[in-house]
Amino acid sequence: MESNIPSSVVSTVTVRPVRSRRDLSRFIDLPFRLYRENPYWVPPLRRDVARLLNPKKNAFFDHGQIQPFLAEDVTGKVVGRVAAIVNGMHLKKYDDGVGFFGFFECEEHYDVAEALFDAAADWLKTQGLTALRGPANPSLNDTAGLLVDGFDRPPAILMPYNPPCYEEFLLRYGFERAMTMWAYYAHYKFVQTDRMRRGVAIVKRRHPGLRLRTIDMKRFDEEARIILALYNDAWSENWGHVPMTERELVHLAAELKQVIDPRIVYLLEDEGEPVAFSITLPDVNQALRHVKDGRLFPFGLAKLLAAVKLGAIHDARMPLMGVRRDYHGKGLDALLILHTIDNGPPLGYLAAEVSWVLDVNKVLLNAFDNMNAVRDKEYAMFEKGLSVDGFLFGRE
Repeated sequence: MESNIPSSVVSTVTVRPVRSRRDLSRFIDLPFRLYRENPYWVPPLRRDVARLLNPKKNAFFDHGQIQPFLAEDVTGKVVGRVAAIVNGMHLKKYDDGVGFFGFFECEEHYDVAEALFDAAADWLKTQGLTALRGPANPSLNDTAGLLVDGFDRPPAILMPYNPPCYEEFLLRYGFERAMTMWAYYAHYKFVQTDRMRRGVAIVKRRHPGLRLRTIDMKRFDEEARIILALYNDAWSENWGHVPMTERELVHLAAELKQVIDPRIVYLLEDEGEPVAFSITLPDVNQALRHVKDGRLFPFGLAKLLAAVKLGAIHDARMPLMGVRRDYHGKGLDALLILHTIDNGPPLGYLAAEVSWVLDVNKVLLNAFDNMNAVRDKEYAMFEKGLSVDGFLFGRE
């Protein structure tokens, strides 16, 4: 983290870069105060946030930079935070001058948000960037997007939550919506799968060599690399996609290994060749809601385990599914979805969130609409051009 950055002052709000361990602790602490009375917010584990922001522990820093900022009022109280982000893999792929913001939180005062966005924009301009997009924490391979509808329901695992005013702040600052994303909620009692079953039967007849299997935890590292190759191929043409590096995969796999249920993670092979995958995770947020301070020790772990023992986790989330590009349009995604729907309830998962689905992915949107899944939450990414030497850059 850089330490020679000048502070920005707007009205009675002072924004300055995070320079010390105490600053970082205050940066991590802020949401716990802001959402203390909110029954829907699920506290992250503080250690996980600290790891994301630690160059020694987050492989994102192999190619990217993250500069956190704190906003303070005249008394020195922290009233907001944001991080300015340079994603080297994004710039390598798109060469579009886009920088990112993330970890944005503030009290419900526009002046605070404006000061934070100014600080992030000014820092990104010093890096030679010409547009600001977000939120991403710190990338689209992590928790990303702003909640714009669905505030009266808790988020699923690895999904964001924020108050309604944040969208207003972004729009007032001059951001425009760059992409809309949807979270679908499907309960096994209400989904209608007849049409999908007919389609899957056709897929199996056309491709008799298809074999669906669960992930082999004894070969976890090898399986993770197979999934990485499929993911980077399957998602390569998706809006905003950035390839995941080998080290990012290793770090992500280590995190997911703690919560993964291998019985609902599938690899689809054709004549022994991997062609598609889906990852569904137990929604541990249903248990983490009981760990209000975001600390597992000394008491949080006991609360978490008690919630699990009492059956708090009965939902799942499918965050990732990918079909190799040369198999697009062959209905393999329907096969993965149907198998997850059929096998979730016997394992104790009565419902699942599929998130997020891009608004431009009409095939998946139609599939979930047709099976009577509910568009439960709406998210969005926002973007704004940055003024450099009197010229305004940004989206065409």
